[in-house]
Amino acid sequence: MENDVVFIVDDDEDIRSSLSRSLTTRGFSVETFASAHEFLEGFSDERSGCIVLDYGMAGMNGLELQKKLVAESRALPIIFITGHGGIPESVLAMKAGALDFLEKPFRTDVLVERIRQALTISSASSDARDKAARASAMLDTLTTREREIVDMVVANPANITSKEIARELRISPRTVDHHRARILEKMQAGSMAELIDLAIASQKYSG
Repeated sequence: MENDVVFIVDDDEDIRSSLSRSLTTRGFSVETFASAHEFLEGFSDERSGCIVLDYGMAGMNGLELQKKLVAESRALPIIFITGHGGIPESVLAMKAGALDFLEKPFRTDVLVERIRQALTISSASSDARDKAARASAMLDTLTTREREIVDMVVANPANITSKEIARELRISPRTVDHHRARILEKMQAGSMAELIDLAIASQKYSG
């Protein structure tokens, strides 16, 4: 989590400065933005971390920014902060995936705990994305025949055998075994179970 950033998005300069100082002294890497549009212009998909997001900003408000990020599959864990939010707003935010909805004034230690939770979630999501991207790249190295075999194994992992694959593809079981060995080598998988896990991860990455 050492490269994770806490992105503070709030149109109140005093809030931004106060939170930035408080979180920086606690060892967090912090970047601040005065509006949702400023955040969107400055944020890169390669960045990881979480967002401390003001709900009631002028222009694009916090909930609208959250919806946009989710729609674009760019969602980071979000902790909403608000000076005038209520139950309906918090319900909408939480349903859309927000980690918490804190009303100002809130205790700094509560926010810090939520941020730590959010960064743990972000780190796990980043690891999963990296694994999926690697798996997708390795799958791209397979031949058409090897990819056919992978697809068959993933579709029916419990009951697929070399003989059944050979019958379906009209090749010999020995040829299937050869392909399986090459597939495991290319995918850097130690077993068929690990291969299936990588193939499923790749599907999540691509879709």
